Amino acid sequence: MILYHGSNVVVDSPKILIPNRFLDFGNGFYTTTNYAQAQNFAEKVTQRRKSGECVVNIYRFDDSAAEILHLLRFPSADAAWLDFVHENRNGTRPSGQYDLICGPVANDDVYRTFILYETGVLSKDAAIEALKVKQLYIQYVFATETALAHLTFLEARCEKEIYHAPHPL
Repeated sequence: MILYHGSNVVVDSPKILIPNRFLDFGNGFYTTTNYAQAQNFAEKVTQRRKSGECVVNIYRFDDSAAEILHLLRFPSADAAWLDFVHENRNGTRPSGQYDLICGPVANDDVYRTFILYETGVLSKDAAIEALKVKQLYIQYVFATETALAHLTFLEARCEKEIYHAPHPL
């Protein structure tokens, strides 16, 4: 399986960094199955940090490794997904329970629905119904070093050049 990570730098050795804010699936290295979404994130992070350039890092993940990892999978934006994201964004969910988490991305469009839910404007059922009409891409969050060991950097693409992983001797 091919996965993408948008950034303002080449990330040929992914690491799990502690973010300065609470994210959808908690701490981890975030990837997506959608190239355009990674590219969009690269643009946002480059603008926010005011450094580097838009880079889409491309990886191969041996998805058979999911069988040996402690995996949490959300097939859709359902009530369990909504609760999980809500707890992570509020910092009330304990970390370290899973190696790999995959499920829908709460992108900018979904974020608006999520805010309406968090502020009580939408009920849980209404939020889930609203999410059903959205095109949701899948994210894979590598939450442990064990999971990251199954992710192989292939190349990074930016407007100026393509950086390939060095070939082993």
